[in-house]
Amino acid sequence: MKQETELSFSPEEYQKIFLPGCAPEQILLPIACNRIPAFLKEITKLRIIKKSIDARRRNQIRVIFRVQLVQSEEDSSFVFETESAPAIHSAKQPVIIGFGPAGMMAALYLARNGAPPIILERGTPVERRITDVESYSQTGIVHPSSNVQFGEGGAGTFSDGKLNSGIKDKRKEYVLHSFVKAGAPDEILYLNRPHVGTDRIRSMVREIRSEIESLGGTFLFSREFCGLEKDGDKISAVYHRASTGANGIASTDRTKLECDDLILAVGHSARDTFRFLSQEGIHMEAKPLSVGVRIEHEQSWLNAIQYGDAAALGVLPAAEYKLVSHTSTGRALYTFCMCPGGFVVPSASAPGQIVTNGMSNYRRDEVNCNSALLVGVTPSDYKDDSALAGLDYLDELEHAAFRLGGSNGRAPCQRVADFLSDRASSSCGTVLPTYKPGVTFANLKTILPAYVSDTIAEGILSMNQSLPGFSTPDAIMTGLETRSSSPVRIERGENLQSVSLAGFFPAGEGAGYAGGILSSAVDGLRCAEAVLARQ
Repeated sequence: MKQETELSFSPEEYQKIFLPGCAPEQILLPIACNRIPAFLKEITKLRIIKKSIDARRRNQIRVIFRVQLVQSEEDSSFVFETESAPAIHSAKQPVIIGFGPAGMMAALYLARNGAPPIILERGTPVERRITDVESYSQTGIVHPSSNVQFGEGGAGTFSDGKLNSGIKDKRKEYVLHSFVKAGAPDEILYLNRPHVGTDRIRSMVREIRSEIESLGGTFLFSREFCGLEKDGDKISAVYHRASTGANGIASTDRTKLECDDLILAVGHSARDTFRFLSQEGIHMEAKPLSVGVRIEHEQSWLNAIQYGDAAALGVLPAAEYKLVSHTSTGRALYTFCMCPGGFVVPSASAPGQIVTNGMSNYRRDEVNCNSALLVGVTPSDYKDDSALAGLDYLDELEHAAFRLGGSNGRAPCQRVADFLSDRASSSCGTVLPTYKPGVTFANLKTILPAYVSDTIAEGILSMNQSLPGFSTPDAIMTGLETRSSSPVRIERGENLQSVSLAGFFPAGEGAGYAGGILSSAVDGLRCAEAVLARQ
């Protein structure tokens, strides 16, 4: 077994250790201690800094550790540095609209730093939200204010809970340690591709809410943002009302809430909010999108392809993949939000839509794996050049999927072999669809733009060369996947405030400045810092 040390002799310095995929982590400490002189042997603890899996050679799987030996029993817990209590320039609390990753971390940071906010969330607390999402999965009837997109924790609460991100920002450490404090496993601090799982995220969200409340923060659930008031070029108040109920009827009563600082963290699916803000003169622009389908395979196939004989040992995590294919259409097909050992979930936010997403529990132990297959769409593909043209583009696709599925909450579904042959499926094969409340076999090409379906067809065959079996005839495709990012970007200046309104901070994925849980949370932190700087 090859062992490689980056630095030696000092226990505080990092070491890199390679272990076979079947080796237990318990042997890390003796291996690391073996590399240092005898007079430094008083070591009792090992800290894992980074862990990743090298599966490039299927039958020689290696787990790569970057570790640090600790001599003392020092407290290695993360210190949440805080600002001194700000001199509030008015008695008005900061207001945050939305409690997804961006709003959550903004609220937590403000509360920890002496400026507890008021949080308006159109959805319900996570406990009630779970019930509404389960009801949707059983009946196909979506609650317009409490669903996979809207509610405490945001869309990430009902996902795989991935925390990997390509952004280079020191705030990531603050976010990850905050999640661990709220109950996430310590391993998210060092895994190469960390995830939490929907089951653990739900309890984390409750813990973060509890900490914010203990620090003076106030939550107003089932309250919908419905108005702005300005004092010249500055925000002076917001209006909110009872959220639209299960019957689809919106309240007409409005409550005024004065504020000088507003963080908008509504997520990518708050289309009514984007339309309202556009009418209020808030400058925004249309943004590129991606659309496609969810593809499902058996997880056992993927484990065998990625791990070879080691897959049978049952000690490695559920295998993953990340693929991209540049096609002759001039567009690329790429996989997104790949969920090992998970299932496809209904993710519409309004009646008459079909939207898919992927979700996994922490253990990732379901029969199938799934991933979005996405094709890029640019504003030039929209019907007009308005800022909201992307919303209309997506609305049209999602309603078409609803009709193709039978207008009853079922999603249109197709075998890969039938998609490649441009014919409707009549049944499934070895791979069973996991979408609830069920699927309707159909031809997805009838509702996808030709430039999307042609790219998917060519890209699947190309991906099969990288991952043999990817284009297996019985793989299942369920449509449509349309919520990978926001259709708009709300323009903001260097101080992170809207260029249209002072004191108004568009944040996170919905505002067009992030993509995923971690980057959205970091952007929420940045906006919270900007609010404190104003105060």
